[in-house]
Amino acid sequence: MHQMLSIKSTSLVRLLIWFFRISLSAVLVWYLLLLYLPAGDGKQVYGLTVPRGADFYTVARELEQAGMIRSSLHLQIVARLRGVDRKIMAGDYRIPDSMLPSAILVKLSSGQTDAFKFTLPEGYSIYQAAELLEREGLFEKSDFLAACSDRGLLSELGITANTVEGYLFPGTYQVGFDLDEAGLIREMVHEFRRRTDKIDELVHNSGLSLLQVVILASIIEREAVSQEEKPLIASVFLNRMRIGMPLQSDPTAIYGFKVFDCKVTKQDLQRNSPYNTYKIRGLPPGPIGNPGLDSIKAVLQPASTDYLYFVARKNGTHQFSRTLDEHNQGVNRFLKKGKKTARVKAKIK
Repeated sequence: MHQMLSIKSTSLVRLLIWFFRISLSAVLVWYLLLLYLPAGDGKQVYGLTVPRGADFYTVARELEQAGMIRSSLHLQIVARLRGVDRKIMAGDYRIPDSMLPSAILVKLSSGQTDAFKFTLPEGYSIYQAAELLEREGLFEKSDFLAACSDRGLLSELGITANTVEGYLFPGTYQVGFDLDEAGLIREMVHEFRRRTDKIDELVHNSGLSLLQVVILASIIEREAVSQEEKPLIASVFLNRMRIGMPLQSDPTAIYGFKVFDCKVTKQDLQRNSPYNTYKIRGLPPGPIGNPGLDSIKAVLQPASTDYLYFVARKNGTHQFSRTLDEHNQGVNRFLKKGKKTARVKAKIK
């Protein structure tokens, strides 16, 4: 009797071992099969947004429900075994259904986001920014411009002007899948605030408001080609403002009408516009573009000069003059005699 029980016990153990081996083999086959078997053929691409602090379980479940992977459990096991389940990075990712789990994990843990990058060059106006965004397929021009003058958004951002012109800090921004026009504007204005917070004392000591600084900086940004000349150009405009002399800056004459490309006609200079500094004294009512930090600093730390005029040389730099006679000599030398735009600019109203 004892011998029979021993035989049955041995058989049961063998059965259990056999069952365990079969189960382990099945799990191994399942693991390897899903590891190298994509969920699809690549025709479907899913836009995955991973928020900061998201847990991997939620991310894996979302990918399974979207049909990008065959099993969220499998992906969690692979991630745990590879030690990356706690290393996924926030961002926007494009995941095709042909991507293998291992490749998905590499993408999510290395932060290889697929958010679009948008670069706003220094001096670009909101109109140029809108055209650039539309050309790159990010936003419609009209929608972005509407957001730029949205009263609710302006109030939220603490901007008392009619638009965000001047407050969109130049630079490169990530445009994620869920970021709309207002969201991008918020990021740009927040970057502007972050940068200008560091120069609060300089603004206070300048005798100008921050808005006045930005307006003048936006004009300098358009006038200057050489970085080194910005403080000199700032000194010219500040000197003119002190004696009540019109700024007579060509870019202001065409703001809102066309892009400044250094070609300004006599008709442009005669245009009645609140921004045209050939027609008004002092600063225009708002910035004519979005200046970079160097132009803002040039206003706050201008060169110490008594210059009142400057004229462009053929190499993009400028000749600076104290008197109208000196200036007209430069006009004749560099712009060929009789060029109307330069002559008009030389007049004092």
